[in-house]
Amino acid sequence: MAGLKTVLLALFIISVSLGGKRVGAQVHHVVGGDRGWDPASDVSSWSSGRIFRVGDKIWFTYSAAQESIVELKSKDEYESCDIGNPIRMYTDGLDSVSLDGEGIRYFASSRPESCKNGLKLHIDVQPHLEPQVPKVATSESEGTVWATAAGPTSAASHLIGSFIVLGFGFLCYVVGV
Repeated sequence: MAGLKTVLLALFIISVSLGGKRVGAQVHHVVGGDRGWDPASDVSSWSSGRIFRVGDKIWFTYSAAQESIVELKSKDEYESCDIGNPIRMYTDGLDSVSLDGEGIRYFASSRPESCKNGLKLHIDVQPHLEPQVPKVATSESEGTVWATAAGPTSAASHLIGSFIVLGFGFLCYVVGV
């Protein structure tokens, strides 16, 4: 029975260590907050101070019967509300856009008058944060040894860890350890 306890403990430790690393730090941004994509919302104020990173998602919520959203190619099209040649059009009323590359992206209302009244958004997508890997020099003759640092934790990784602990406890109960 002692051997089983050791195996279960080893599996538990491995599961916990892997569980936290599988979860990315993806952030979901609902454009405009509670008001969503609406002419009454101040989308530019909502976006100021926010950091958008590769891997995040932005969500547009709006009345599909009254509105749709276009993604534009350039700053010039964005500033002039030239919506005639969009990259993509969103029409579902609840649209998720994955931020899968660095750079500036431009979104605007498909209604020129709403766009000219400020219903438009540009975001600067920053690189994904990778955990820092500090250099540790042990001595001049040994060169440099790399040590991995733990990355930032997320609520999801804590949740996964909790489920693993509960599962391990249940397994111990069933096995009678």
